[in-house]
Amino acid sequence: MTSLLDMIDLKGLKLKNRVIMAPLTRSRADSEGVPQPISQTYYAQRASAGLIITEATNITAKSCAFERAPGIYSAAQVNGWRSITTAVHRVGGAIFVQLWHCGRVGSDAILNGQQPLSPSGVNDDLDTLQVWGLMANGRYARIAATPSREMTTDEIAEAVADYGRATANAVKAGADGVEVHAANGYLLQQFMSPTLNLRTDSYGGSLENRLRLLKEVMEAVCSHIEPSRVGVRISPYALYNNPRDPDPDRTASAVARLLDSFNIAYLHLADTNAWAGEPDLPRFVAAVNPYFRGSLIANGGISPIAGEALVGGDVIDMVAFGRPFLANPDLPQRISRGGPYNQPRPIGWYGGTEEGYIDYPTLMPAYVLQACSRNRTRLRT
Repeated sequence: MTSLLDMIDLKGLKLKNRVIMAPLTRSRADSEGVPQPISQTYYAQRASAGLIITEATNITAKSCAFERAPGIYSAAQVNGWRSITTAVHRVGGAIFVQLWHCGRVGSDAILNGQQPLSPSGVNDDLDTLQVWGLMANGRYARIAATPSREMTTDEIAEAVADYGRATANAVKAGADGVEVHAANGYLLQQFMSPTLNLRTDSYGGSLENRLRLLKEVMEAVCSHIEPSRVGVRISPYALYNNPRDPDPDRTASAVARLLDSFNIAYLHLADTNAWAGEPDLPRFVAAVNPYFRGSLIANGGISPIAGEALVGGDVIDMVAFGRPFLANPDLPQRISRGGPYNQPRPIGWYGGTEEGYIDYPTLMPAYVLQACSRNRTRLRT
């Protein structure tokens, strides 16, 4: 029976286990979105994951839902990410950069006075949007979203080009691949929803038209990297950021069919509602399985025991852990021992310094883990 700790061949990229580090927004970049040296330590600590998926990373200065989240559109940002991928590779890890455009989820307060961009300027629910900023006193807090405006077709084309450029930059930065963030009510999911996308041009109306942006983004991404090094995260059922899709089953199946045509590495199923006690994973898997032949990653409030059952039952191929990886840098080792597990502390989730970021204890000193990782690398070669 397959285990979380079994290796998996991800279209030629051999992962040492099926314990994936989920993307976790931590907001430790500088004011220009440049990743800082502290993040080298943070990611390297968690390099025992089969694959690290980085925190959501802005592809343009026109995207920002969390102040101090990193970007990957400037040379300085690329250099910052290169130092991180180097640190991860040095200890035997693999890392994909998650590409993010927040769309209407934003505020002019953290967008240098710009209005957030959206499919159709739907702004009747701004109080539901999750926008966070760094206060003058150093605390990180939720702030009010400001009204978005409808994107022009030229701005849509610019966004597509931004995804392509971000992919090329991730390659320059030494990433093993990229994950396209099409979940959590951000731009790509906004275009999928007939409630948020009221356009009457070729990007709106029918489901096929509403998926056109995702299709064009995938074409741009795959023009800069092999499809076998691309994953996509989706959450058609999620309530987060209020996408209001009236038929998420149909959307999930159509997205799966579209992405299968690109022969990408994996589809990442973000079961965000599970955190509120209403998991959609069985329904989610049933909607995508007939149409997507690549690997499936499940995420959303899944314990290691539940993850073992999902992988062992061939329901999914890998499990992405978020909060457990936040609190347990050596999560695969702890899974192999059946625990014990550190519990996440709310302090330091967003913004801040070392506290709540790189100060969670491991079962073994870091230098021992690094030595073990180097030995495993030598044995494989």
